[in-house]
Amino acid sequence: MPRFHVPLPLAEGAQLALPAGAARHVQVLRLQPGAEVTLFNGAGGEWQARITRMGRSEVEVVVGPHHAAEREAARPVHLAVGLMAAERMDWLVEKATELGATSLTPLLSARSSLRLSGERAARKRAHWQAVAAAACEQSGRNRLLDVRDQLTFQEYLGQVPEGARWLLSLDPAAPPLRQRLAAQAAPDPVILLSGPEGGLEPAEQAAAQRAGFAPVTLGPRVLRAETAPLAALAALA
Repeated sequence: MPRFHVPLPLAEGAQLALPAGAARHVQVLRLQPGAEVTLFNGAGGEWQARITRMGRSEVEVVVGPHHAAEREAARPVHLAVGLMAAERMDWLVEKATELGATSLTPLLSARSSLRLSGERAARKRAHWQAVAAAACEQSGRNRLLDVRDQLTFQEYLGQVPEGARWLLSLDPAAPPLRQRLAAQAAPDPVILLSGPEGGLEPAEQAAAQRAGFAPVTLGPRVLRAETAPLAALAALA
């Protein structure tokens, strides 16, 4: 059944017009009045709904029963990732959503190839949040990946959320992620810190360790900046 993210309050029996993006998707799929769809607003669970009217660009539905379906990961995982090339960030946001990440904080680090500020940063955040919503529609998640405001590396170290703090590292002396995971209580949150293309500078790695981040390795191979966090997410799933 087609799924659509609708960032509106939903309740059984409500009649509403779908947002423009969802309405266009309905028309692309050539759905007709009477067709059943699934709606979710990111607050948890999903609603069955039925299309009641279609105009040139408008689609109206009546909301049916709520189903308390949750498809989240076993533990909250928060990503903090050095900003990288735009297309790589898009791919990372999409796949991190599919793999169940709870949040993603873009970091402006010394080697970041993408640098955003002001209105451009706000537009990029809105774009990445839309990418996450589309990935939720495809993957069946009913809670959105929370794409947070961009922070500098030092700003982030001053406001890291509670949980186990792990720094993805190329240091061969660092313990494997699976070893850290074996000692971790299943529901406890995990914060994964990863660098941009070229990695974090030594001074940044040292600052992260002073802030409580324990280095972990993903193995002997060097993974791309957008691949490493996803490999870690898959191991934590």
